Amino acid sequence: MIPVLDFTRFSGGTDRDGFVADLGAAARGPGFFLLTGHGIDPVLQAAVLAQADTFFGLPPAEKEKVSILKTPHYRGWAHDGLESLDEASGQADRKESFNIGYDMDPADPRVAAGEPFRGVNQWPDLPGFRDTMLAYYDAALGLGVRLCRAIALDLSLPEDHFNGMFHEPLAALRVLHYPPSTGATGEIGAGAHSDYGVVTLLLTDGEPGLQVHPRGGDWIDVPHLPGAYVVNIGDCLMRWTNDIYVSTPHRVLRPKRRRRSVAMFVEANPDVIVAALPGTGAPKYAPIRAADYLQSRLDATYREKVGG
Repeated sequence: MIPVLDFTRFSGGTDRDGFVADLGAAARGPGFFLLTGHGIDPVLQAAVLAQADTFFGLPPAEKEKVSILKTPHYRGWAHDGLESLDEASGQADRKESFNIGYDMDPADPRVAAGEPFRGVNQWPDLPGFRDTMLAYYDAALGLGVRLCRAIALDLSLPEDHFNGMFHEPLAALRVLHYPPSTGATGEIGAGAHSDYGVVTLLLTDGEPGLQVHPRGGDWIDVPHLPGAYVVNIGDCLMRWTNDIYVSTPHRVLRPKRRRRSVAMFVEANPDVIVAALPGTGAPKYAPIRAADYLQSRLDATYREKVGG
């Protein structure tokens, strides 16, 4: 069972303790919950999906101009079959995506130095695309950071414990398009995997396909609640909490009709050290930079070399 949590209980102050307790139960149990009352404008949500539709409708040659393979910073268009999220099977995912990272000035010295994940975004020549995506990136990242305040309280930390850890983040926004199934045996939209980061905020279009595999259970469908976010705990946060929180495997079946989704992968700043949080017991993992952990996970995902 995937719970539904109303964020206004926390943000509006009507039931902060109750929300924190419910979030903690979801993070320790299924690792997934649906979030309503999040405050992100439905007009902006619709605009992101509309811009994604326009981009994915372009001829392949146009999308290729902003291919993710042209930059080492994981930004741009990933063609159908480029990724294999199920590391065990190596089966190609049947989807395409467009990735946006933290927007940086080309003159920033970190960009000029070629630091990992410190690159510029690639943008298609589409009216309104860049502005819409960046507005959504900021809104979704802000929501993720506010959720981290509740997470801190659940872990008996000061509410501001994570403050300052997400102002120049590794966070990535991905708009995704899953073409309809051809009917071939074994097709998968996205193979079984767990997410790499802190939390993921997923907006879906209502087309079925997303499934979760709770520990000790079987695959279950994730329900669709219009306008709500599917929120899940990522591997980095599971590691950070010393395995108190649970990052749950999930997959996307190949849909009967096209399926679109918008995923915000909330990640910390590159130099944040991910080590067992205070009060979580004897560390099970060695400390690691957030950027190094993310790089290790991405290296296992892409079936072609990403780089300029």
